[in-house]
Amino acid sequence: MTAASTPPCGPRTARPARRLSGLLAAAPDKSVSHRAMMFSALAAGTSRITNLLESADVMATARAVAALGARVHRDSPGVWTVTGDGRWSSPAAPLDLGNAGTGVRLLMGAAARFDLEAVFTGDASLSSRPMARVLDPLAAMGARSDSRNGRLPARLFGSSRLQPIDYAPPVASAQVKSAILLAGLGAQGETIVREAHATRGHTETMGPLYGADMDAEPDGAGGLTVRVRGGRTLTPHDLAVPGDPSSAAFAIAAALVTPDSAVTLTGVMDNPARSGLYAVLREMGADLVITPAGACAGERLVDLSARSGMLTGIEIGESRAPSMIDEYPILAVIAAFAQGVTVMKGLAELRAKESDRLAASAAMLSANGVRVELGADYLVVHGCGAGGAPGGGRVETHHDHRLAMSGLVLGLGAREPVTVDDVAMIATSYPGFFGDMAQLGAQIT
Repeated sequence: MTAASTPPCGPRTARPARRLSGLLAAAPDKSVSHRAMMFSALAAGTSRITNLLESADVMATARAVAALGARVHRDSPGVWTVTGDGRWSSPAAPLDLGNAGTGVRLLMGAAARFDLEAVFTGDASLSSRPMARVLDPLAAMGARSDSRNGRLPARLFGSSRLQPIDYAPPVASAQVKSAILLAGLGAQGETIVREAHATRGHTETMGPLYGADMDAEPDGAGGLTVRVRGGRTLTPHDLAVPGDPSSAAFAIAAALVTPDSAVTLTGVMDNPARSGLYAVLREMGADLVITPAGACAGERLVDLSARSGMLTGIEIGESRAPSMIDEYPILAVIAAFAQGVTVMKGLAELRAKESDRLAASAAMLSANGVRVELGADYLVVHGCGAGGAPGGGRVETHHDHRLAMSGLVLGLGAREPVTVDDVAMIATSYPGFFGDMAQLGAQIT
């Protein structure tokens, strides 16, 4: 069922590049790939997914929905058919989601609406991440669970008689929102999620494509109210996965910080809840051209073209965090090459990612000669200006894919090579990273 591949592992060193150039098709979006696999498995009938991201995280989700009762088949690279009958049942063994935070949290919500018992597990990194933020609202709907201090492994007891809730998540998290909405598909009434700060809306965009009675309404102050009416049987749907703006950020960043570089990424998803980084880069003075390029899976597409040039440090308020929460490590790298100081606020959620990304991003820059200031929920980067970041250090990635890729991009633009301690985890989100970077002219050895 899964795509066979052996990802690179161990340390890698990125050497300063003279010039990066080229045209790349953006890697398929991970968030949309997870949801496409789940909605297709929940529907009664056969769905066809094209351009699916065949990363370790998405493959973990594919194995999990197969264990829950869907028939999952890889027809060719990136092309998958998924057949469901509208019901899930207890898996024969624990569901191991590896490092997939999106996979495990959304699957908990999707499975909660069925009369089943399932144990969810993951690797050491995933097992350290908080799951009570999902399990608590699911309990309020009627799904029982047993976990170790709100972390994995967790045993979930679903129910076909879930009750709807009206819930305001205490943290801005698309994973929490999506888990509740997926559970609400089977609740007896209308489930409402009220977000103070709107997060990525892929679940509420994709749900109606599969026949879900679901809608979202902005509140006018940056928030969002999403409603789902339970009781409908989902119908199959064929869709193509758009390009991932989070993965595209690494090639765009590499072009911005490497002298005499020009790079274009095609087919990138243009979702307001995911495009915060690109708005910030423009405010910093980046030579970034955004061109409309159609749509797929209910999402707008754009082509992104970036050229190197001097950037200026700015202050980024906490209201921006939900639209670029995964991009702060690479933004910290970009800020290291800017003229002046960049202040990033409202970053407490970074401490609950695959690693403590806030502290690790600060350590990455410090190890490579960049002055930073670190707080409980903020990071200040003192840009190195025209001289560029010194480099020459070793980055401890803490098994975090975004830190590994950010460290390597730092090395492409720095004055001295930068080494990261391991790259195996990059396969969880962007298995084509090394090939794409080599195509642009990067030397990563």
